[in-house]
Amino acid sequence: MKKNYILSFSALVILGAASFQKSGDFKVEKYFAKNGHLRNSSGAAGGRTGAPGETNCTACHSGTAQDGTTENNLTVLSGVSPVTSYVPGTTYSVALNMTSSPAKKGFQATALTSAGVMAGTFTGVAGITAINTASSKSYANHTATSNTNATTLWGWSWTAPATNVGDVTFYVATNKTNNSNTDAGDVIYLSQHVITSTLGLIEQTDNQSNFTVGYSPENNSAVFSFTTLSVGEMMLNLVDLKGRSVFHSDLGTAQIGQNNQSVALPSDLKNGIYIANFFVNNKVMSAKIMIQK
Repeated sequence: MKKNYILSFSALVILGAASFQKSGDFKVEKYFAKNGHLRNSSGAAGGRTGAPGETNCTACHSGTAQDGTTENNLTVLSGVSPVTSYVPGTTYSVALNMTSSPAKKGFQATALTSAGVMAGTFTGVAGITAINTASSKSYANHTATSNTNATTLWGWSWTAPATNVGDVTFYVATNKTNNSNTDAGDVIYLSQHVITSTLGLIEQTDNQSNFTVGYSPENNSAVFSFTTLSVGEMMLNLVDLKGRSVFHSDLGTAQIGQNNQSVALPSDLKNGIYIANFFVNNKVMSAKIMIQK
């Protein structure tokens, strides 16, 4: 049975106010001549998220796109609980805010499979987010009334694909404008946020078991142990609790029977709790890992 977990936007705003911390005070303005999408109810033209094969907001705004890992906060929610994986056919709420909370801002987001195909469908929230389409993909955008800091976060609904399509990546581009009345000086932030499929967790019980993961502070590595009944290519995808992919590594081939694997982690990876998604071919095993250096 298909389940729907749709959080009203008023609840999203309350959750956002409690969950997201704002910092900084920026004087920003829209540039009407070239950046008219900031006052357009449907946002920018599709294909500005920085996803593979797409441009980003610098197609209209000058400057170089920046890493938005810490600027763009995207959370997928089941009810009021953040999730890092999806159940096919289920509807979730999506919340997006910018850490800096600029006075004028804009965004565009899409959700794609690893093959670059639209993953599921979007539904906007009146006055907050508009949905447009291009090249068989859907794009969530700000509206003419949600591009100021009066809107602390944007929200929309995402219905996951009806079948298991593997990892789904949300590609997000945000724009922090600068009150110059030109297209110069705007800052564009790009980020990616990965949501995995819970079906993989169910399927792995057929031929893989005894999965454990730990952290070794001595050499800053994740240590995995598991049993498999098949030979397959191994891959690690480490995501934070907001569903953002923070580390990815291909690890060679698993052998039938007991496998033990150690993976060196990036030196700049922050302390905290992460979800380790460990793949053997199309089968995934997941567990929480605490990084404490």
